[in-house]
Amino acid sequence: MAGPLVDHLERFLGRIEAGWSQDVEGRAMPFQVVRCEPGVIEGRVAFSTLGLSSVALTSRVTGKSIRHELTMIVPERLRDGPVPGLLQQVGSEILASGAALLRGDLLGPRGPLFAMSPMEALYATVPTALPDEFGQIDDVVFAWLAPVTRAEAELVRTHGWAAFEDQLVRLGPDLTDVDRVIHVTPPSV
Repeated sequence: MAGPLVDHLERFLGRIEAGWSQDVEGRAMPFQVVRCEPGVIEGRVAFSTLGLSSVALTSRVTGKSIRHELTMIVPERLRDGPVPGLLQQVGSEILASGAALLRGDLLGPRGPLFAMSPMEALYATVPTALPDEFGQIDDVVFAWLAPVTRAEAELVRTHGWAAFEDQLVRLGPDLTDVDRVIHVTPPSV
């Protein structure tokens, strides 16, 4: 497994140590999910799709084609957890829809994503936990799926992603911490 995309992932996320090309029922997936270790963020492990970008998806806003990969960064304790299945599910859903994930898109809430964690949804954003150079290689754009709570998802739904990201700037939470509890508030009118 070599090539510019693999080199890019390993440069920014760590060496590819594991990969999944089949779903939980043993069916071949049209893309892989990889786990990169050791993580570039201490105490965290990174996962990414690999090959999802071979399909051009369409922006619902501009109509332009977007090729992208999905990334998640979670605490080390989840290295053998549900993240590959989550990325397979999200990747399969966007391939079926033909629509690219855009900054501010929400997936869920769908109930607890991880045991003993308040996270119930995934929030698509730019990968701010990583250097800016990670966000794109050639024509492939990386979407970071950050786990969020039901309250955070509701703020995005009711007031938009910019209001949510304003709260993130103000409160400064670690979006890779799936146990975080921040108190987001609707913006003042």
